[in-house]
Amino acid sequence: MNINATIILQSIAMMIFVWFCMKYLWPPLIQAMDERRERIAEGLAASDKAEKELEAAKVQVSEQIREARDKASEIIEQANQRHTQILDQAKDDALSERQRQVTAAEADIAQASNQAREDLRSSVASLAVLGAGKILEKEIDAQAHRELLDKLIAEI
Repeated sequence: MNINATIILQSIAMMIFVWFCMKYLWPPLIQAMDERRERIAEGLAASDKAEKELEAAKVQVSEQIREARDKASEIIEQANQRHTQILDQAKDDALSERQRQVTAAEADIAQASNQAREDLRSSVASLAVLGAGKILEKEIDAQAHRELLDKLIAEI
């Protein structure tokens, strides 16, 4: 065979091969590359979106932490105020109890003092009758002179 015919036939075979590749092989490859390009673009977009959501979540978490700290501070302040109120009330209760006990003690002292005065008056009256009896050298009847003795006790 002739070299020119071989080159022409090889050129025709090459053109048929290129046409076959462009008709049946090239479109699926281009389509696969386009799909791959779209998936990569979607992945990058999802990555950007996730990054933005992460930043938003960080901001939200820091806000919630700040609110929790504020609330904790408020609760501690309320507890301190309640503590102060309880102490004040306990002091007031203790003072009122002390005043009640002082009043009761004063009443007991006054009653004991009155009782002691009455006992002393009776003792003084008995001593006065005894002394008068010794002075008069006769016995004075306490029952008979009860009115006189009561008057004497009242004066003392």
